[in-house]
Formats: sequence, C-alpha cells, structure tokens
Amino acid sequence: MDGNNVLLEDRWHRKILNAYWIVMGMFLLAQAVFLLFGGIPQGVAEKGGMFWPRLLCSNGLTLLLLGMTETWLRRWTKHHKKAIVACGFLISYLFYFIMEPAADGSQVALLLPVLISIVYFDRRMMYGFGMFTILMYVPIYFLLERPLYEKPIPEFIQVESVFVVCLIFGRTILIRVKEFFAYLKTVMKSEQQLLVEKTISDKLLKMDALTGLYNHKTFHEYLDALLEHSEKYHLPLQLAIIDIDGFKKVNDSYGHWVGDLVLKQVASTITSIMTPNDFAARYGGEEFAVIFADKTLAEAERITEELRKEIAVVELSNMKGTPVTVSIGLCNYQPGDDKETLFRKADSALYQAKRTGKNKVVTVSDAIPADSPQGKVASI
Repeated sequence: MDGNNVLLEDRWHRKILNAYWIVMGMFLLAQAVFLLFGGIPQGVAEKGGMFWPRLLCSNGLTLLLLGMTETWLRRWTKHHKKAIVACGFLISYLFYFIMEPAADGSQVALLLPVLISIVYFDRRMMYGFGMFTILMYVPIYFLLERPLYEKPIPEFIQVESVFVVCLIFGRTILIRVKEFFAYLKTVMKSEQQLLVEKTISDKLLKMDALTGLYNHKTFHEYLDALLEHSEKYHLPLQLAIIDIDGFKKVNDSYGHWVGDLVLKQVASTITSIMTPNDFAARYGGEEFAVIFADKTLAEAERITEELRKEIAVVELSNMKGTPVTVSIGLCNYQPGDDKETLFRKADSALYQAKRTGKNKVVTVSDAIPADSPQGKVASI
C-alpha cells in the first residue's frame, strides 16, 4: 500500500472514531435529559433494581473502550482498522444495554459493525458481522428480552427481518460501489487511451515520418516563438541550414530507397550532436534546419563543423564507398532580425558553401546585408 492510500485510510479511521465519540456524547446528553425529567423506567425495582449499576457500567465501559482505541490510533501505527472495527463491535452491544433492552428499537445498535464494514467497502467483514448479528440475536432474545421484558415472538421476527434486510441492502451497496469503480476504471482507461492516441496524433502531425525529426510546419512555429523569446530576453540564437551535396545524383544512381537511407543517416547524425536546447527539422527534400539556442556563435560553428565531419566519414554499403557530404550555412541572430532576414542570411551562407566547393560550413558575417550572397563570409 502506498503512502497516499495509508494517509487516506488513517483519515477514515479518524473520522469513524470521531463518529463514535459524537454518538457517545449524544447518548450521554440524552440520558442526562431523560434522568433530569424523572425518566427512570417503571418496574426497575421489581426486576432487580439493576438500572443504575447497568447504566453506569455500560457507559463506563464504552468510554474506556473509546479511550483505549484513541490511544491505539495515536501511539501505534499498525492494525488501526482492526482496532476501529473491534471497538465498533463492542460498542454496538454496550449501546444496546445503554438504550435499555426493554426499549423498542434498541436492537438497531447491534447493526453498527455492519455499517462500519460498508464504510470500509469490506464485503467479507460485512457478511461476517451480519451473520453473527443475526445468529447472536437468537440467544439475546430468548435468554434476555423474552423472559425479562416479555417481548413477543412477532417482534423477534421483525428484528431478525430488519437484520436480514440490512445485510441485503449492504450487499447491494457494495455491489453498486464495485460496479461504479469498474465503470470509473473503464472511463479512466478510455481517457488514458484517448490521451495516448492524441499524443501520438500530435506527434505524427509534428514529425517527419522518414527521419523522425520535426517537420517544416513545426519548425516555423517553434522558430516564431523562439525569435520572440530571444528578442524579449536577449538570448543568443543561431540558425543552420544543411543541404546534402549531390542528393539528386544519389537518387538517380542508387535509387530512391538508398536516398531514403541517406536522409535517415544524416538525420541520425544531426540528432546525435544536438544538445537539449537545440531544435532540428527536416526542412524539405534533402534540406535540414537546426536552431542552436543559448550558445555563442563560436560554439555553434564548432558543432556544425563536427556534424559535417561525422557525416563525411559515414560509409553506406549500398553506395559502394561513395561518401555522403553536406554543405552548411550558419548565421547568428541579431536583435531586430525577423524570420525572413534570418533565413536569407543562412541561405546566403549555404549558397557560398555550395559555390565554393561544397562539404563545408560557411558562417555569414554579421556585417553582410541579408540580401547579398556575394558579401564577405567566413568559412571554416
């Protein structure tokens, strides 16, 4: 049983014991009012004069029992449920004598253990106490109520019928509770399944099926949010556009299925060098885009160069030793840059990388106009 369940059960133990104290207080108050107005039953003297000793004894024992149970709950951490149930069982018979066996309806007190069992949702306990109460009332009636208080047989039958009906109702309640929990479990399972399906669906909408990277649409959504965040908090940001060199030739020479393998391999390499703050996507066709966040431009240059080298040394058996290379254009975000400006700068760097021999990383100088691919570049 985990900690939450233990705390919940302890809370219910406390509530039930508090209910015992409240009922006892009500009994004492009722007795005081009854006695203040001269309510001593007639015929007590004729039947042995045991009213006062029995009353004091029953009340004293009940208070002692409640005190012992209270002490148990406060000082010991185990068997709280057993202590509460045992206390309720004994109190039910003490209450029966407090209420005066001669009084009509006093037998209802004997049902207390059955009610406690229902509160605990314990079917076995309810059946046990229910059958015990039904059977125990037989000697109580024939040895106490009938000879001393001359209660008629129809009352015995009525009381036993009430016990049986109470047991049937208790069983019905527990069945309904079990059905409700089964229904609740089904609903929760359905909701969890829907949540999983929604999560998978959302992921499919955001991911590129072939490479496992984010798709073009998701990339733009993320970049919009990140640019706004960078503008507000002045956080560093770099954009790299990665293009596979000669990818059309790969498809024409080895087939599109080999081209798919190349795309997967490049995506896997990109994923392997990324840090938790980075974001990568398949931008379209053989192009990929990576956003570096919370890094200096020098760090982004080092990572992209490492990426280029790792891709270049990968050998695919299906390409008969022909290496796969990429060209990378990298640019640094400057305050005031919008998304279009950032992409023009990265495209400018990529154009320079392609035009000057491919298989290289080119970083756009911050001084280069966004629309001028012929400006000064720093290549690594």
